[in-house]
Amino acid sequence: MKRRRFIQYSGLGTLYSFIPKIRDQKKTHFLSLSFDDGFKKSFYQVAEIHERYGLSACLNVIASGHLASFKGVDRWILPELMGDFNDWNKLKARGHEVMPHTWEHLNLTEVSLEKAKENMDKCSTYFAENLDGYTPEEAVYNFAFNASTSELEDYALKKYRAVRSAGWILLENAKFNIPEKGIKRLGCWSYGPDYCDEQVEKEINDFLDTDGGWLILNVHGLDGEGWGPLRSTFLDQLLSRLIKIEHLDVKPTGKVIKQYAL
Repeated sequence: MKRRRFIQYSGLGTLYSFIPKIRDQKKTHFLSLSFDDGFKKSFYQVAEIHERYGLSACLNVIASGHLASFKGVDRWILPELMGDFNDWNKLKARGHEVMPHTWEHLNLTEVSLEKAKENMDKCSTYFAENLDGYTPEEAVYNFAFNASTSELEDYALKKYRAVRSAGWILLENAKFNIPEKGIKRLGCWSYGPDYCDEQVEKEINDFLDTDGGWLILNVHGLDGEGWGPLRSTFLDQLLSRLIKIEHLDVKPTGKVIKQYAL
């Protein structure tokens, strides 16, 4: 099952893929494994596995996940599993990307617009005050449950460089077009609640058979942690194979945007 739901709106087809404007480079395919929520044990392990292959991990954390006020979201996102900004600053210092994954993992499409904006503002402020070197102009805001509307995304884009929401509907008829303007809306796909190793493998293989573009897969914890986890052995073996593909670049979402000036 793909995770939860997304709100479809006009312009969704611009969310998910592109061919870089740079013509003299060898990379045609870009992959971001976008890890959500902020599980302390899993995220340190994700970082260590990426480091074995000279890669940066894409880590998206719930801003209030470590606070005493944080309540469990469901049976997967529990307070005792979450890391704090001491952890996130350490991982960022090691070269990994740490981005916002909302203030409290609230589905913003199910609350009033006023509350949704307040929630996004809290997240932005807390990251600015607690994450070393954080600059919202380079940040990607990752919607909880990959649930958003065009109005919510427009508001988030007043504070962030880009937003990530759902976009798996584009899988069957994906077109890799060069955007006329800098890309701001990123689409992703996720699977769960059980292990999603096989689905991730299939999505990547199907993607590598295309002419090129950018695939963002939304994943969560490792070895039973989180909704739709990966096995750590699978992630290790996957990255060991992917780094050998010359035309593929495996990078966090923010680094792709920054490197290729999209």
